[in-house]
Amino acid sequence: MTTTIATIATQFLQRPELSPATRKSYELTLIPFLQQYGFSDIKTLDRQQVRDYLDSLTHLSYTTHRRHQRILIALMNFAVDEGYIPLNPIARLKPRKPDAQQGEHHEDSTIRYLKPHQLNALYQAIRHLSNWRLMALVRLLHRSGARVSEVLALDLDQINSSDRKFQVIGKGNKRRWCFYSADAAQALERYIQGTRPPQATALFVAQHPKTLQISRLSYSQAYQDWKDAIALVPTLQDARLHDLRHTFATERVGLMGLEELRALMGHSSIQTTLQYQKVTSEKAELIAQTALDKLLD
Repeated sequence: MTTTIATIATQFLQRPELSPATRKSYELTLIPFLQQYGFSDIKTLDRQQVRDYLDSLTHLSYTTHRRHQRILIALMNFAVDEGYIPLNPIARLKPRKPDAQQGEHHEDSTIRYLKPHQLNALYQAIRHLSNWRLMALVRLLHRSGARVSEVLALDLDQINSSDRKFQVIGKGNKRRWCFYSADAAQALERYIQGTRPPQATALFVAQHPKTLQISRLSYSQAYQDWKDAIALVPTLQDARLHDLRHTFATERVGLMGLEELRALMGHSSIQTTLQYQKVTSEKAELIAQTALDKLLD
């Protein structure tokens, strides 16, 4: 029986753990590949075909090109997991090297997180907008380390306000506890007692301006609120809601064991958590400058 690559890509994109934004991003990335190979049988796809396709993407930057390759590898891994093919034909395929003539370089900073001055500017922007729903959402994401999809799926009665914690169902249908800080609790209380419709079941809700119908806050609505806020902060133009999760983890590296951090983040593998331990060149510079200042005092 023939199974086309397009069929597998559709299943890959329909996985419930993908947020709407991630699903759309993956879809846009895969469209050019599917236009070329979508009707091909997955079993006929070989390593050289994918290599030739990736080599043809000369218009992409180094980082974007690597992202395209990672998504294709993930698609092939999915095909293996689902039993369509025995092996990933592009496993361990080396990514293209950066072009120095184009100003491309290897970077050791693989985690995007917000720095203290960016966080301060972000919270100031949200206060300026008086968007207390967004303030509660951002505080909760930043202080708990939960995924955006996990927080948006919460109902009000799932929040244990006395112990400042809530339970989520993460990737792999695994449950875990998330804990949040006093400032997140204050932001949440202000939203619940203020602009949130009291009759709603979901924690974060939206109300249609004309019909007044209440529904759970969608990712696209939360994302629009986020875009409105970061538009006021020049240094945050490329920031994502998901970066708040990275910020949570980066802030806690060195303050707790990696196993404890792994449990809080809901990572299935410690290797995923280890990436936060890597000191980037930027953080190394900051540490060096601080140490030098102390020595000179």
